[in-house]
Amino acid sequence: MDRIRAHVVINGRVQGVNFRSSTQQQARTTGVEGWVRNLEDGAVEAVFEGSRAAVNRMVSWCYGGPRYARVEKVDVRWEAPTEQDRGFLIVW
Repeated sequence: MDRIRAHVVINGRVQGVNFRSSTQQQARTTGVEGWVRNLEDGAVEAVFEGSRAAVNRMVSWCYGGPRYARVEKVDVRWEAPTEQDRGFLIVW
């Protein structure tokens, strides 16, 4: 499998709008592994790892997010896959 990993930081109105739980639901549906968390500066950070198509789908989803989010900026850093994540978790 062509496995890739994306480390993403999403800025805008992304906390208090179910961004983390929506990301988890979307990731599980898409079949990617990784995690998502809120940052102290109001951004949301996530890591997606899986097939190229699934990870690209998740990164694209982040530009819109859930219904009440207002995404202003998405920073994506591509990393080497670690294959350490199992499932998709909300971390604190």
